[in-house]
Amino acid sequence: MRVAEYPRYDRYRDSEADWAGPLPTEWAVEKAKWLFLRAERQVQLDDEIVTCFRDGQVTLRSNRRTEGFTNALKEHGYQRIHKGDLVIHAMDAFAGAIGVSDSTGKSTPVYSACIPRKPDTVNPYFYAYYMRSLAGSGYLVSLAKGIRERSTDFRFADFAELVLALPSLDTQNAIVRFLDEKTGKIDAAIALEERQIALLKERKQIVIQDAVTKGLNPDAPMKDSGVDWIGEIPAHWAMVPLKRLFSEKTERTETGEEVLLSLRMHEGLVPHDEVSDKPISSAELKGYKKVRRGQMVMNRMRASIGLFGLASSSGLVSPDYAIFDVGDVVHPPFFLRLFKTPLLGQRFRDASRGLGTGAAGFMRLYTDEFGAISVAMPPLPEQQEIVKTVDREAGKIEDAIRLKEQQIANFKEYKASLINSAVTGKIKVA
Repeated sequence: MRVAEYPRYDRYRDSEADWAGPLPTEWAVEKAKWLFLRAERQVQLDDEIVTCFRDGQVTLRSNRRTEGFTNALKEHGYQRIHKGDLVIHAMDAFAGAIGVSDSTGKSTPVYSACIPRKPDTVNPYFYAYYMRSLAGSGYLVSLAKGIRERSTDFRFADFAELVLALPSLDTQNAIVRFLDEKTGKIDAAIALEERQIALLKERKQIVIQDAVTKGLNPDAPMKDSGVDWIGEIPAHWAMVPLKRLFSEKTERTETGEEVLLSLRMHEGLVPHDEVSDKPISSAELKGYKKVRRGQMVMNRMRASIGLFGLASSSGLVSPDYAIFDVGDVVHPPFFLRLFKTPLLGQRFRDASRGLGTGAAGFMRLYTDEFGAISVAMPPLPEQQEIVKTVDREAGKIEDAIRLKEQQIANFKEYKASLINSAVTGKIKVA
């Protein structure tokens, strides 16, 4: 059902909240400080950390994930959160980090634990929906910036002065039940679309990898490649070390006046300012490498994720890039697709060396190790045909992915509209 098809209240009056518009006549309005108190409780020794996430879930960190957080050396000012508290993340409220805790534990003082000032007056779940709707509209950002220049903090003092709609408790409860049911179904539909997108992306990856490592003809005679990780290849393909196909070139700039280029995953070489806003001095640029049209470029530190590109124009690139001339038997787009496959990514990762591990460390794929890797190579015309075919098939999959992404966007837009309409009385659900 479209939002506009839901029934409305009989009569409306002007609200005192500039963001809410007209409210049902029977609804009151009240400042948040007369509805909620900020709870201040001492933590207990066995309390686990409660985290307020941007999707509105407030739960024990261990219930969701344990990695990717910054752990405080000293938990100065930590407070106790009780199950059922309305929790507002002062730094992330603008992004939706507002919700009702499903657990008891402890949290950073950046959180505000809000409890009803009077019993049987407010339903914290209603106001969680309410405040997240305000966050999604951008109102909390505008409010915070109006109070503190260049800040998006939304502290309890800011919340306390907000004028909020106050329907009866029965109406709040009915709205919460309605939204729980409707948004649950919408979230399930979104999750289904996301799973299908993941499957499509996996299918695309398989289509490309199979084509660039096994060819397009499933009935072609096969032979043993002699390399364990490659296995069998079409009988007419050759096993060739990359050093026979790509020859490194190192030409330094003297003036640093050429256009600075950087690699981006899906676009290849693009102007540096499209990738980073970090300034590079003229002195630094004089140590950069020249790249010429038609040369292939590899980011040594990101080769394992397929960060390669083909220069469509001349310019400068980072000293940490490798630049290669391409052999006559090479169709560069074929190898760009081959280098992005998980199969080659693992080989590049294994051959990299340096400090740390993976993308988080300082592992680099040096030219000697790159060149020592052998790949299965079809004849040049077949390379060209493979690229045309996989691009066509991948394009169909990308079209399907875009349709599903648009469907997800539509679901999210409908969900936001439904929540806003329900909590501001634009539709009647009780």
